[in-house]
Amino acid sequence: MSAPLLEVRNLRVEFPTRHGSLLALDNVSFDIAPGEILGVVGESGAGKSVTGAAIIGLLDPPGHIAGGEIRLAGRRIDNLPHEQMRRVRGREIGAIFQDPLTSLNPLFTVGQQLIETIEAHLPLGRREARARAIELLRQTGIPAPDARIDQYPHQFSGGMRQRVVIALALAAKPKLIVADEPTTALDVSIQAQIIGLLKSLCKEQGAAVMLVTHDMGVIAETCDRVAVMYAGRVAEIGPVQEVIHRPAHPYTAGLMGAIPAMDSDRERLLQIDGSMPRLNAIPTGCAFNPRCERVLPRCREERPELMQVASSQAACWLHAEGEGQR
Repeated sequence: MSAPLLEVRNLRVEFPTRHGSLLALDNVSFDIAPGEILGVVGESGAGKSVTGAAIIGLLDPPGHIAGGEIRLAGRRIDNLPHEQMRRVRGREIGAIFQDPLTSLNPLFTVGQQLIETIEAHLPLGRREARARAIELLRQTGIPAPDARIDQYPHQFSGGMRQRVVIALALAAKPKLIVADEPTTALDVSIQAQIIGLLKSLCKEQGAAVMLVTHDMGVIAETCDRVAVMYAGRVAEIGPVQEVIHRPAHPYTAGLMGAIPAMDSDRERLLQIDGSMPRLNAIPTGCAFNPRCERVLPRCREERPELMQVASSQAACWLHAEGEGQR
């Protein structure tokens, strides 16, 4: 196996308030190898987007990294000065956000924005940068890119705007792409096209991808591995097929049980009772214990660390020696 391109180790993110600091991420650790797509999934408030923002250095103040480290190709980037991190973004890390309208400036043409990005990060002249911008639009499936490069974002459909945002993310041939729910605002047919496009382009360029989503269907279709997050922690991480078909954590099993099966005649879907805890009210022990149907006394007192379960890892006392195996 190749060495990891992205290494996140014991990452902690805090948001100071008048009533004390809120811990949004608590000792989050994972790797992504070159050419690999890691899905990050969980309910709203699990910490998915905060993890992506911490990696690309765009945490909203007063949020800050309070512990741990982030390494890209062996180089630590979480402690870089603002100007150095700005150069890393775009050149080494590309970002795709949920709403393309927030990523594109309506006052400039698509071509101006692409060309400016290319010139900022690659040693190309104006003519070469324009040629690369046209080629990126062509690669991302924009019809007639020679003409559409001079159009404004409002002249593109939602799916086409998202393709432009992907072209912007790939403009400088980054090593890592952080995609934060890039298909949520799109209809199902366009969603499938965008996922297929992102998958093929990134495999061709050998980039690592962190795909943040709440959709297990997108995870199953796109990713090599998946990390399931809950209350700012990684509850389970492993190969997609292993996690989907043999979930090792009760929370993952609940997420999978809530997905309707085409070959099932079950009238009611499973549901996870309760909701994600607030940051100022995370339970002692396993954060999932108030909602877990298989809770043990130990779960209410001690926080479990990730434990090896087949080819996956799960933070669940059910897999601890002496507690009984599944």
